[in-house]
Amino acid sequence: MINATKLYAAPLTGASWHKSTYTANNGQCVELLPMTSLPAVAIRDSKNVQIPPIRTSNQSMRSFADALLNGQLVAA
Repeated sequence: MINATKLYAAPLTGASWHKSTYTANNGQCVELLPMTSLPAVAIRDSKNVQIPPIRTSNQSMRSFADALLNGQLVAA
């Protein structure tokens, strides 16, 4: 498990964010940034890049993506 203090202390400056190739260029997507200093990823809203990104471990992101792909998450 990654320490939250270390996770949010890791710098993101000069990083190259990645947008999905499935993006429809309508501003309704997120961007991901693999963090090089930790086994983690940062996630931000592509239309509100000034808002600090969410950061999570690679394992947590993988679990979220698996649940999404397997239909285990439902819209509220």
